[in-house]
Amino acid sequence: MAKRDYYEVLGVQRTADKATLKKAYRKLAMKHHPDRNPDDADAQEHFKEAQEAYEILKDDRKRAAYDQFGHAATNPGARGPAGFEGDVGDIFGDIFGDIFGGRGARGGRSQQQRGSDLRFSMDLDLEEAVAGINREIRIPTLGQCKKCHGSGAADGEKTSCTTCGGVGQVRMQQGIFSVQQTCPACKGMGQVIKNPCSSCHGQGRVRETRTLSVKIPAGVDNGDRIRLAGEGEAGMAGATPGDLYVEVRVRPHRLFERDGNDLYCEVPIHFTTAALGGELEIPTLSGQVKLKIPNETQTGRVFRLRGKGVKSVRSHRQGDLMCKIVIETPVRLSKEQKELLKKFQGSYEDSNTEHNPKSSSWLDGVREFFDRMTS
Repeated sequence: MAKRDYYEVLGVQRTADKATLKKAYRKLAMKHHPDRNPDDADAQEHFKEAQEAYEILKDDRKRAAYDQFGHAATNPGARGPAGFEGDVGDIFGDIFGDIFGGRGARGGRSQQQRGSDLRFSMDLDLEEAVAGINREIRIPTLGQCKKCHGSGAADGEKTSCTTCGGVGQVRMQQGIFSVQQTCPACKGMGQVIKNPCSSCHGQGRVRETRTLSVKIPAGVDNGDRIRLAGEGEAGMAGATPGDLYVEVRVRPHRLFERDGNDLYCEVPIHFTTAALGGELEIPTLSGQVKLKIPNETQTGRVFRLRGKGVKSVRSHRQGDLMCKIVIETPVRLSKEQKELLKKFQGSYEDSNTEHNPKSSSWLDGVREFFDRMTS
């Protein structure tokens, strides 16, 4: 089945800014997260689809390429080993780099094939993301060959490529145009190996699994990336290694929902507490606090607990905890309890306007509406 348009996947306009993209992605991620839909294959597919769309559109360079070339700009052939992705790459450089001597060919020098960047997705609980955590991860990758120290040559010796004269580029004349291309003999390296290393077969790198310790700073949010310089794939024949990007994915929480630095939660209370007032123990990520409920509290009222949210990883500003009151209707009442409620209701029916002003105002509006309809 053909891929859907990334903007359609997120449900946003093509002119959407980064804040709109992030908000749309967060909404879809919360709805379709595998932890919330463990047996729903469709939901998991939607989650992956939204994650892929957001990964491309949140990056200015990748988004520009996608807007120009569509899904052709996200060629899956650029993936690293075992599901770890390399950079999508600058598609403009891919198309025009060879023609105009770009991508390492500046000045006529050979281009070294830098190692690919890798991406690792790390799932965290909300508590771990808020407090920060050190975690070890295992990364299957291409590392530098220890036998030849990354040179690719068994004896460490390389000779200049006779096809390109050691510059890594060859020039071809096509009519009035002179086109510069990567040398097909040395693949742009400018040197050739006569005696390849038996361990890496002249590549200068071998497959390995590395264990890395990653420090996740306090306050990271869903979609944040941590760059580990030089921890990606080793470059070809001793070239510079790529980087490793650890992307944070925060699991949905049972009590709290995060929006920026603020946390939101619903607090169910008895209707008697709402009417008479009371005091509740409210859970926060730093321990329990007391919340005073004033009398005559209505459902939907929001109480702000300042400083009980998340400390921003960038500005260190402390967010708040927003508690939304939900008045719970009693269920499975006994006969005696029902009789008591009926008696209670009858005690103020004659003065309903005084005790239920919103209900009375609504009923007056209904009557006016029907009067206009029938007049």
